[in-house]
Amino acid sequence: MRRWHCQEKDSIVGKYLDSFTLSEERMAAVAVSRTMKFTKQNFFFLIGGMIIYVVDIVVDFWVASRYFCQGQYSWSIWIMCFRGLSSTITQLFSYEWFKNDWEGTDTGKLKLVFLVHLFHCGIFIRYWFALKYGCQAAFKQTNGRGASEEDPSNFIQKQAIDAVTDINMLRVFKTFLETTPQLFLQIYILMEHGKAHFYQYAAMMMSFCGISLSMVDYQISLRKSLPDKEEFRVLSKFVYLFYKLPTITSWILSISLITLLSIRISVILLIFFWICGFTWTLKQHTTFCRSKKMEYLYRTVVGIILIFSFFNIKGRRTKVCISIYYASHTVVTLGILFVYMFWKPSIIKEICFTIVSILATLSLVLGITFLVVYYSHFHPTTYCRPQTYSDEIDGVAGQKVRVKIGRFQNFLM
Repeated sequence: MRRWHCQEKDSIVGKYLDSFTLSEERMAAVAVSRTMKFTKQNFFFLIGGMIIYVVDIVVDFWVASRYFCQGQYSWSIWIMCFRGLSSTITQLFSYEWFKNDWEGTDTGKLKLVFLVHLFHCGIFIRYWFALKYGCQAAFKQTNGRGASEEDPSNFIQKQAIDAVTDINMLRVFKTFLETTPQLFLQIYILMEHGKAHFYQYAAMMMSFCGISLSMVDYQISLRKSLPDKEEFRVLSKFVYLFYKLPTITSWILSISLITLLSIRISVILLIFFWICGFTWTLKQHTTFCRSKKMEYLYRTVVGIILIFSFFNIKGRRTKVCISIYYASHTVVTLGILFVYMFWKPSIIKEICFTIVSILATLSLVLGITFLVVYYSHFHPTTYCRPQTYSDEIDGVAGQKVRVKIGRFQNFLM
């Protein structure tokens, strides 16, 4: 049973229930049936995501070994450090979630899960549960209309969606702790040396695939948790992808340019943005984890994520915050280009700088354009309101309808 609850989903469920004159039993059934829908397409996407995850691990070790064999030990160490950091943090969160979900169960099972996470294989346990429940939900179960959550088919659907949701959240952590920094590192190496080998292009391609897939999959999971919103359809996916990927790419290219100019300035800039993101999460008073230590780790990770991309961690209106966020990125990007014009005018004539600067500018314009389109036409527009959370749907006349939901508390893209 999930014990963490999404503030945005609670508010949307509340408004959804208040807007109809149905009986409480029927409203509860509708809310459950709208949220619990794991399709065959979702199952095949889950398999594809697992394959990409394994291939990404193989490519990381391949690239690191190639750098090591060529005597470029620092690049090899950096790649392995990014992988080790992201794997350690995702294992910590994964085990913490297992411990909370299995509270009161057999301690022997938890010890086994701890050992698996200790060897950095916890994500494969989650993929096993996701594939197990996903196969049953997509191929063996059928949802009857008006069925309650106690119905076995709805229970399996819920289990499958919860398992995939947890995986997608962990992949978001991995994306910004490992994949995005590695993409930045590969672009910087390419710009510094002026030529690249096949394995470097393979690493960059896997990074782009990893970022794209994690962003879209997370948004799909979020949409499934919103009972009054339609499914995340093909057009919405492309608009969202062309908002996220270009803005992240533009920022990575800009940071690569400033790193090529001065590593010290680049480090100071990244630390400054992390401090801003971490301070913002502190002021939001996030309550994602039960323990204070894990909560501060979560806020630290959020600060790192906010270096590269914006997301709403409290389900509140973010028009001002997101405007300030991307306005600051635009100012920094343009400032970096102007610094090159006055500080290193000789580099401007190089074809590599011209290509990177044009790509950074066009990507930023494209990303912000799709950002406006996405938030104008495709983004869920119902925001949070403080309220008490519950674990299950009662469906009893005269009592408050309570909707059982997943682990989306305070983690809203």
